[in-house]
Amino acid sequence: MNTNNPKNATSHRLDWRKSSYSSGDTGNCIEFARVSTGRIAIRDSKNKQGPTLVVPTDSWSSFVGMARSDDSASA
Repeated sequence: MNTNNPKNATSHRLDWRKSSYSSGDTGNCIEFARVSTGRIAIRDSKNKQGPTLVVPTDSWSSFVGMARSDDSASA
């Protein structure tokens, strides 16, 4: 894992997307973007200039799958 700013690791502008599970105006949101082949950057949408977590794509996919599973189990 890497908490460095992913803009330092790539020469293109990142296409940040907000999580579909974000809670509107409460500020409890994350955004994610593909940094390069095989890596996803994650940040707090309230602190866009703050630290960014960079993880392998397969780790992100596992996390999203687990979150979806937990969400459907509690519905």
